[in-house]
Amino acid sequence: MGAEVTNTGAPGRRRGRRIDLRRLGRAALSGSGARGRLPDAIDHVAKVHRAHHPGADLDILRRAYVLAESSHRGQTRKSGEPYITHPLAVTLILAELGAETTTLTASLLHDTVEDTEVTLDQVGEAFGEEVRFLVDGVTKLEKVDYGAAAEPETFRKMLVATGNDVRVMSIKLADRLHNMRTLGVMRPEKQARIAKVTRDVLIPLAERLGVQALKTELEDLVFAILHPDEYARTRDLVLAHAGRPDPLEATAARVRAILREADITAEVLVRRRHFVSVHRVRIKRGELTGSDLGRLLVLVAEDADCYGVLGELHTCFTPFISEFKDFIAAPKFNLYQSLHTAVAGEDGQAAEVLIRTHRMHRVAEAGVVALGNPYAAPDAPDAPDGERVDPTRPGWLSRLLEWQRATPDPDTFWTSLRDELAQDREVTVFRADGGTIGLPAGSSCVDAAYAQYGDGAHHCIGARVNGRLAALGTVLRDGDTLHLLMSPDSASGPSPEWREHARTPAARIAIDRWLAAHPAPEPAADGPPAAPPVPGPPRSAPRAASPARGPVAVVTGAAGEGEGERAAVSVRLAGCCTPVPPDEVTGFAVRGGMVTVHRAPCPVVDRMVTSGRQPVEVRWRTPDEAGGGDYRVTLRAESFSRPHLLADLTEAIAAEGVAVISAAVEPPYEQRVRHTYTLQLADPGRLPELMRAMRRVPGVYDVERAGRALTAPL
Repeated sequence: MGAEVTNTGAPGRRRGRRIDLRRLGRAALSGSGARGRLPDAIDHVAKVHRAHHPGADLDILRRAYVLAESSHRGQTRKSGEPYITHPLAVTLILAELGAETTTLTASLLHDTVEDTEVTLDQVGEAFGEEVRFLVDGVTKLEKVDYGAAAEPETFRKMLVATGNDVRVMSIKLADRLHNMRTLGVMRPEKQARIAKVTRDVLIPLAERLGVQALKTELEDLVFAILHPDEYARTRDLVLAHAGRPDPLEATAARVRAILREADITAEVLVRRRHFVSVHRVRIKRGELTGSDLGRLLVLVAEDADCYGVLGELHTCFTPFISEFKDFIAAPKFNLYQSLHTAVAGEDGQAAEVLIRTHRMHRVAEAGVVALGNPYAAPDAPDAPDGERVDPTRPGWLSRLLEWQRATPDPDTFWTSLRDELAQDREVTVFRADGGTIGLPAGSSCVDAAYAQYGDGAHHCIGARVNGRLAALGTVLRDGDTLHLLMSPDSASGPSPEWREHARTPAARIAIDRWLAAHPAPEPAADGPPAAPPVPGPPRSAPRAASPARGPVAVVTGAAGEGEGERAAVSVRLAGCCTPVPPDEVTGFAVRGGMVTVHRAPCPVVDRMVTSGRQPVEVRWRTPDEAGGGDYRVTLRAESFSRPHLLADLTEAIAAEGVAVISAAVEPPYEQRVRHTYTLQLADPGRLPELMRAMRRVPGVYDVERAGRALTAPL
């Protein structure tokens, strides 16, 4: 339920922050006054609502309040206040954000179906299907326990409800904010549990929905509960600066004068940082100055004025160019738009400045709440299975809805949800057919394939990024052009290495599902393990490589402490970096109990560690232990393009007694070309000499091992 309910009328001490909730409670219990008159208890809500929506019909709010007050009459909160004060406070929070009348009506009624005898049908008959839909969505969220074991399924339902109508989540976030404001009446352990859930999922969702006003206050409330010492230290720091001259005020006065002289109409405000923001800045910069405790906010009428203000500031102040960011030309994933810069203020310290229009500011504060009713159009279409089409639904939310349906395991869903919410930036990739794909920053071609084709991405065999052939593990950048190459062979599928390149939940889940349905053949019990797959050009399906003459690496240390070396563990050398002795190596356990061995500098190692995977200690077997072996290595030769270069390089390799397993040549770019060779060595000690021999070929200016991120296009 939205708040703790007790069916007694015992009075309690005043709680709440922004308005006198006790006064509202007494007004609520005193009745609605004359028929048709706006009840005193929601008069303040109505005034705030009319400030955002001058022509709003207040009669529906009056009727919703009368129903909510009469339904909750006799119920009190844990604090002893009349229960009606809770839906009133939640509604006021949303009214301050500029929510439209339908959302406020549903907010007043959001606990009636859960906590009283009122039914959804009665709500629908009295207030219409929109209000019924919103109340139903919030009610479904409240029917699930918030215990640790229930969290995954709780937030799956929350996600589905949010996806059907983002206003459901708006009400839920306001509901949680009021509960957090009044959390002091609960036991400390319950406060901590609710605060952790708020921190892990609700605050990131508020960020994703762009509702910064709710997000920042929730952050401070959670900070005070989970980190009381740091909170107290930060509060004392802010209070210590409160009595000193504020350098930002002096800078703001100078900015106002400059903009008046330039004939730019603007409102210049000093915007104080909230406690969590101050704490983060203190960690980043150490000792803080008065300028670090806030930022200047410049509000103008038109987009063009934003750039005019920026020009004046950079002309009249010394700018810190590294701090400039343009979120107007490239809005953030949560609809946020603003120019960010920093200039040397009156005290010589950096003063951060935010420049935006008034409309941008409303959206920055209220996010999707500021966009109004997404279904206001009379011909808004319905999607299959009753899911309504929401024109304001952010791209990240659509992606979450798609993969959550394919994730029956709640724990997998929970982990994937937290991973997705942890991403704070998106990139836009242009498809070859003219469309676009929105992906979290750091996504690869594998992620793009599954975002574009779904399960059809199993048949992807390669990609061109900005016109050049690229490995499927290539990380995409904002503005890249991507052409995915698909195999006509319907039997093709992803290799296990794809899992290491996938960053998005949708790609990981689809790859895992395919691999589970198409298990790799088990190695013979007494035979040697298979050699690593051949890297190089992307291939349509996994294929067996020629076996080595003996196992070349063995799991040790952390993989089996106290048990000696685990020789029974299958070991595979990673195809992305093709390690050979005496490379420094590390391993990671993968599906089926196998350990994949990577070179220490391989980018995959950093990604695996960052994602929480534990490294497995491995070492190379000695020749006596392994009985010798063949080793595969992938080399990249960077060269100036010329005739017969491929033949000369191949001849140099053959002269060193090394077998060529595969070779790939990327298209020339600005007279330069990249060759990629997969080679088989009997003696890894000959590798340095082989690389020197390749460098001696005319036109070759560098030879390097695979396993590092590809450089910029040649």
